[in-house]
Amino acid sequence: MAKEEFFDVLNSFGEYTNKIASRNECHEKGLWHKAVVVFVVSNDNKRVLLQQRSALKKLWPNLWDITAGGHVLAGELGHQAVLRETKEELGIELKSGDLEFIGATTSENIKGDIINRHYNEYYIAHEDIDTKTLSLQEEEVQAIKWFDKEEIISRVKNNYENLTDKVGVWNYLIKYFEIIEKK
Repeated sequence: MAKEEFFDVLNSFGEYTNKIASRNECHEKGLWHKAVVVFVVSNDNKRVLLQQRSALKKLWPNLWDITAGGHVLAGELGHQAVLRETKEELGIELKSGDLEFIGATTSENIKGDIINRHYNEYYIAHEDIDTKTLSLQEEEVQAIKWFDKEEIISRVKNNYENLTDKVGVWNYLIKYFEIIEKK
């Protein structure tokens, strides 16, 4: 059985309240807490490594999603959570220096009895990874695949075709590509 996770509770401005709550309490009561996202992008900036969520997931089962991510545990910083989640979900060992912070948003997702209120942090890591070497966390991830950035942009424009409908996540990735193309 999985160990119960606890998160720092934030107020509506994203400030720490000095309270901690369990995952279940946060999601039942709609308490604000932190989450992180990382996209692994190829060194040539042309491809993005995405994971296909497990069929067993309550939210967005079987859909293509970010490379890795999840909740920030109580007492943990966002970049630390990225390193932990990437290792847990895919077996990829990134270092803090590999991460580029690209922005943050809030999000609210209410699906069934789950109220997710997140302060999200977005990161990019540049790595050319052989997907055959990855070790997937089966309860989280059923597949991993490189997608051309143009295909991702096309899917987003086509009502998130087979992607999670996490609007902020995909908007930040697309904005990242727009900015680096201007350099």
